[in-house]
Amino acid sequence: MSIYPFILEIKKHVRSVEGWLDKASAHAEAKKYNTSVLLQTRLAPDMLPLVFQIQATCDQAKYAAARTTAKDPPSHPDTEQSFDELKQRLAAVAAYLDTFTSADFEDLGSRTISLPRWQGKTMTALDYFIEHAQPNFYFHYTTTYAILRNSGVDIGKRDYLGALSQR
Repeated sequence: MSIYPFILEIKKHVRSVEGWLDKASAHAEAKKYNTSVLLQTRLAPDMLPLVFQIQATCDQAKYAAARTTAKDPPSHPDTEQSFDELKQRLAAVAAYLDTFTSADFEDLGSRTISLPRWQGKTMTALDYFIEHAQPNFYFHYTTTYAILRNSGVDIGKRDYLGALSQR
């Protein structure tokens, strides 16, 4: 089973967040507040803020591709403090995902992944993608959406789904 189509879908969603930030900027301008307020907004006191959720969305996207193919992901220092900086990071991650081909994702059942926090345990690359990478990506992607939506930004289900391949 190739996960390449799923990587393409993740890339599409990474690009969608850029559009959400454009709408969030317009919302902040219309309501006359600084977008830095949104960057620190949380859904709950014990959750991390929007800026982290976007950074984590990017990280999970690049880790999904890199770890399943045994490649090194690019490093991002988590220093973004503006929508423009976050959009640059989103664009960089989308460009990184563009470097992969379907052939990179062949034979995932025979590749293993082990992360330091797993205390010596491993997973196949395919299981890692299905059980760990995808759920983590969608957790942070959805939390980003929910923070913006809860803050009054005019985004809806179509924004969440992104462009469809309808003809």
